[in-house]
Amino acid sequence: MIAHCAPEFSMGDKLMIIQPNSKLLMIGDSITDCGRARPVGDMWPKGALGDGYVGFVAALLDARYPAHNFRVFNMGINGNTVMDLKARWQTDVLDLKPDWLSICIGINDVWLQFARPQMTEKHIRLDVYTRILDELVTETKPMLRGLILMSPYYIEPNRSEPVRAIMDTYGTAVRQIAEKHQAIFVDTQAVFDALLTQTHSSAFAWDRVHSNQAGHMALARAFLQSVGYEWE
Repeated sequence: MIAHCAPEFSMGDKLMIIQPNSKLLMIGDSITDCGRARPVGDMWPKGALGDGYVGFVAALLDARYPAHNFRVFNMGINGNTVMDLKARWQTDVLDLKPDWLSICIGINDVWLQFARPQMTEKHIRLDVYTRILDELVTETKPMLRGLILMSPYYIEPNRSEPVRAIMDTYGTAVRQIAEKHQAIFVDTQAVFDALLTQTHSSAFAWDRVHSNQAGHMALARAFLQSVGYEWE
């Protein structure tokens, strides 16, 4: 885990670094979206956070820390790239004034290079991806108590497979940005790599991207472990 940018909240000999009464906003693409409510995926009504890792994170936080009054927002949008995040950053992040921000973006930035090779105007190359993500982090970090960057992933164990190979370079860029800004880094690719030592990728996602609930729970667990969630 990369050094975080917020003070730790102590519970005995455990550490939970998201402070009570915090607003946690999670933004990204379809991996984050998962059918969340529009225009804002707030915690009410039921199902407003979608059926993916964001909903699991919120539920587990409430189940373990019911008195801490955490408020979670899901602002993922299917198909988004880092350029789409930039276009909606003011309304979907800054205007909501989160205490903690989690960003998970990059899968479409890579995928479009393979799915739509002729549409080069849609491609987000690594240098552009890195620059824009770094700019968003630089702009937003001063208003935050904590920042979490989640790598993009591809549920494929063969690291030389073309999509996986390029996805890894985008994941490395996220890690480097996290290090630069002393943010928490969640290596989602490592999460799936560990699972794939036990089973085939089809056990989690037919397209190696859009995971079932087991995969989303694995993402939620990794996220919570990165912030010192107390499991017992």
